[in-house]
Amino acid sequence: MNELRPIDLVARAQALAPLITREADEIERTRRLTQPIVSALIDGGLYRALLPKTLGGAEAPIETFMQMLEEIAKADASTAWCLGQCSVCAMIAAYLDADTARKVFAAPNDILAWGSVGGEVQAVPGGYRATGRWEFASGVRQASWLGAHVHIVEADGTRRLGTNGAPVVRTILFPVSSAALHDVWNVVGLKGTGTDSYSVDGLFIPEAFAAPRDEAPGRRETGPLYRLPTMYAYGLGFGAVALGVARATLDAAVALARGKQSFGLNPMRDSTAVQASIGRAEAQLRSARAYLYATAADVWRDLTDRSDELSEQQRLALRLAATWTIHQATAVTDAAYHMAGSTAVLSKYPFERRFRDMHAIAQQLQARDAHYETVGLAILTAKPDASAPPGA
Repeated sequence: MNELRPIDLVARAQALAPLITREADEIERTRRLTQPIVSALIDGGLYRALLPKTLGGAEAPIETFMQMLEEIAKADASTAWCLGQCSVCAMIAAYLDADTARKVFAAPNDILAWGSVGGEVQAVPGGYRATGRWEFASGVRQASWLGAHVHIVEADGTRRLGTNGAPVVRTILFPVSSAALHDVWNVVGLKGTGTDSYSVDGLFIPEAFAAPRDEAPGRRETGPLYRLPTMYAYGLGFGAVALGVARATLDAAVALARGKQSFGLNPMRDSTAVQASIGRAEAQLRSARAYLYATAADVWRDLTDRSDELSEQQRLALRLAATWTIHQATAVTDAAYHMAGSTAVLSKYPFERRFRDMHAIAQQLQARDAHYETVGLAILTAKPDASAPPGA
């Protein structure tokens, strides 16, 4: 098995940009990634960025993963979104026994996708019986395996509880061929993600294919990556996607300003309003990127140097940085779109799709305004000697 080196992932992502750009219209039209794109991502090992090295994955540092997604997002947000979603799904391998993990991720084209949390499974001898439907499964159209996060119902009808008294949640895994896919992804932005629904009816799930997620006692892999809860890996990844979209949109506005001259007006590049807008947007984007990557680097350093789990302060710092970055990237994209004037509404130019994609990114879980409330509450209720903002 050839070693997949993390250092190669960003360069491979950059090399795929021309292909992704050529395929972008077809991705948008069909509402899913095209086969040339999926094949190129598989051949480059990009779907295995966060898969353990023991399974032939790169087990990449989180910053490398972010840079990879950022480069892909500059070419197409939907491609980056699917890649980010499925890559983080693969982190479940750290919680599977070795034989099961090899069955799920045996081949380079073994891709795992899953949807929103919800549903129940019935405990039966040897495993579980699953009936249900799950929404928002980005990347499901490329997947060979599906997962679902569920509660467990015992034979007497009660939910299984953990030692802390809370309901037990497990992630069940099953081949995509065992499920029915439902074509429901008719949306404004991120059209190409094919974020459809899937369902199963009376499907038996062997015990080995039901794993805990982000629970230290069930973790088999010891690397620092797997002490980063998947929810925060998603936040950092999708923050990087937002940065890539914003960078590409701002660069397109700059290129337009260098050459555009509207009827009866001076060239855009000579407009002091345009010059100032570009300067502000550039500062806004650079500062947001620096904040996100610095926060990720601080947390990664701690995960690498110590074997501890993430502290509550680190969780808050990651949540705040990811949310703020997505919001700032959205503002930069809006500014670039506005600068482009009437050109921005024409589909042949690289503005309207990125505008729609960015606003779809800003609507999802990782960008909720409620995250600010969570962080603000933590600051206000902290002890006096711990009142500094998270990450300060």
